[in-house]
Amino acid sequence: QLQLVESGGGLVQPGGSLRLSCVASGFTLDYYVIGWFHQAPGKEREGVSCISISGRVTVYADSVKGRFTISRDSAKNTVDLQMESLKPEDSGSYYCAAARDPARISSYNCLYDYNHWGQGTHVTVSS
Repeated sequence: QLQLVESGGGLVQPGGSLRLSCVASGFTLDYYVIGWFHQAPGKEREGVSCISISGRVTVYADSVKGRFTISRDSAKNTVDLQMESLKPEDSGSYYCAAARDPARISSYNCLYDYNHWGQGTHVTVSS
């Protein structure tokens, strides 16, 4: 089974930046759409961003559009989430997930059948 591991979380000041990484072990991510999800304490998990297999299609939640950037690196078998202009509401756990080769890619949402999930990495935005 594909194992995903997130890293890069930590404490950052409001307005600061953080880069999260998702690395697959044992298998390649080249056949998967990858999504990033955010869960604040006591809140439901919500989609943040996703990227197509080719990397040509990216989707962002309105709350992070213009601030976050998703990218993938086949050589490193990773998908990153560059987070800029961070706000306290961005705090919480971030998870990456992989959906195996969907039949079609949406330019508007990240609603795929995610087969694998990482354990999460925590982000705290506070002064």
